[in-house]
Amino acid sequence: MTIVGFHASHEQVDPRSLLHAVQLAEQAGFDAAMCSDHFAPWSERQGHSGFAWSWLGAALATTSFSLGVVTAPGQRYHPAIIGQAMATLAEMFPDRFWAALGSGEAINEHITGDPWPPKEEREARLEETIAVLRRLLEGEVVTHDGRITVHRARIWSLPETPPPLFAAAVGPETAAWAAGWADGLITVAQPPDVLHEVVESYRAAGGRGPTALQVHLSWAPTEEAAIAIASDQWRQGLVEPPLTWDLDDPHDFDHITSGASPEAVRKAVLVSSDPSWHLDRIAELVRVGFDRVYLHHVGRAQEEFIEVFGKRVLPELKGVGA
Repeated sequence: MTIVGFHASHEQVDPRSLLHAVQLAEQAGFDAAMCSDHFAPWSERQGHSGFAWSWLGAALATTSFSLGVVTAPGQRYHPAIIGQAMATLAEMFPDRFWAALGSGEAINEHITGDPWPPKEEREARLEETIAVLRRLLEGEVVTHDGRITVHRARIWSLPETPPPLFAAAVGPETAAWAAGWADGLITVAQPPDVLHEVVESYRAAGGRGPTALQVHLSWAPTEEAAIAIASDQWRQGLVEPPLTWDLDDPHDFDHITSGASPEAVRKAVLVSSDPSWHLDRIAELVRVGFDRVYLHHVGRAQEEFIEVFGKRVLPELKGVGA
């Protein structure tokens, strides 16, 4: 059975409403949830960016399924601080919390005032950060002097089992690199042949654990409303790496994509008023080789999407084998 999860987008929904949405998602039959971890939204029109780690405590306390977060330790977060946050959540909610680690985007990390390093340097920093996190979550006293500095750090309140640390990877090269340290892989929807290469690269390099897919979609009762939502809220998805990693202001994403046509937006978001169409497209992607899929409706109003997909998409999608 495929685990079908709900994605909570902090960039688009205020924390209180997002908490209510994740509770509704569990009631509607979603098996799990995950959330983003942003300091700023992608677009000024999105207009929110709550603190994921505060929200996760409330979400875990008021639901019973697993919850994960995609985060980027190393610049905005010192590994000792984020390790303590992970350990606390995992201790309070055993076997329910996981984190996916990536090298980050300037839109969130520039706030420290430190230089934004190139991709190779960010990945090297992430590798050091992961090694430190692993040791901290095992209860070691850690001193480290490299791209990050740690001085006699110890996490005193530890879970019985450390939380899984997944890799957040878009391309096959990053997926293969992550196979050496990750407990699982999460990526975003792309053409099936590209996703196949990502998954195969991870597995061929010895990657273990579950594979998860995040899918951006737009649903509304009419086709016109569905494309309007996607164009307004998620057209920044047309900005591709490395530019998407390096822009540091929501206004820049808005400016670059201001002339995006509806046809172009459909390249970044699955858009349809027909839940059956969404089911078929998502199932095709899951069959590439994913154990979990997290659905992100890119609209700011989540309740109707949760209700409709809970009834018309989830039951069949759960039966799709990887």
